[in-house]
Amino acid sequence: MTKPAEFYQRDTARHPPAFTPDYKTSYARSPRFSLISLDQGVGEVTGPTFGHGDIDAGDNDLLSNYAQPGQSPIGERIILHGRVLDENTRPVPNTLVEIWQANAGGRYRHKNDRYLAPIDVNFGGCGRTLTDDEGHYHFRTVKPGAYPWRNRVNDWRPAHVHFSVFGTAFCQRLITQCYFEGDPLIPRCPIVQTIPDPDAITGLTAKLDMNATIPLDTIAYRFDIVLRGRRATLFENRMEGT
Repeated sequence: MTKPAEFYQRDTARHPPAFTPDYKTSYARSPRFSLISLDQGVGEVTGPTFGHGDIDAGDNDLLSNYAQPGQSPIGERIILHGRVLDENTRPVPNTLVEIWQANAGGRYRHKNDRYLAPIDVNFGGCGRTLTDDEGHYHFRTVKPGAYPWRNRVNDWRPAHVHFSVFGTAFCQRLITQCYFEGDPLIPRCPIVQTIPDPDAITGLTAKLDMNATIPLDTIAYRFDIVLRGRRATLFENRMEGT
């Protein structure tokens, strides 16, 4: 018999307000009227799901999935790994996890990125994988560089990796980003500082994991993703709470 799960009260104070003056873009992005809830139709609820047949073996290896034969991207080689969990720390298996990021110089492979740092011809900056039966995922990549952005005169984004987690349908998608332990730009970033709960910022920070490091090859960071509950990871597209 399945034991009933606990009820977790939503903690709205954990999420940032939609309008934060120090984050200039929030002037245009913050809603001026109350949000409208739209019911999901059958197509959204029963839509296509992702399976192992949709994932190639090298999709989670950003060190090789865009590199020329015999080449590799420039930068600090890292393993970024963790688990996708529910509010009771139970694993969430067979979940599609996607990442995208800037290269080691802080530049995205995107036509609208005009930062002076060069494009790395051996780095595409994106990957995907499915969690295993215990909710584990892992990526090999390079640690992204910081980059400036047009907010105030001298604002820089900390090194970060964007995450997308899909549920059982296309409409069930959560987006967030992780930072890296010890980065001095984290407390200086206007976007990070919109988050009122310091513990939520800690939850967005990947921790150095020497136990998962491959000696003489790749250093490791761990980033667990909690989907619901009081300790849920903060998601960019769930500003109202989880």
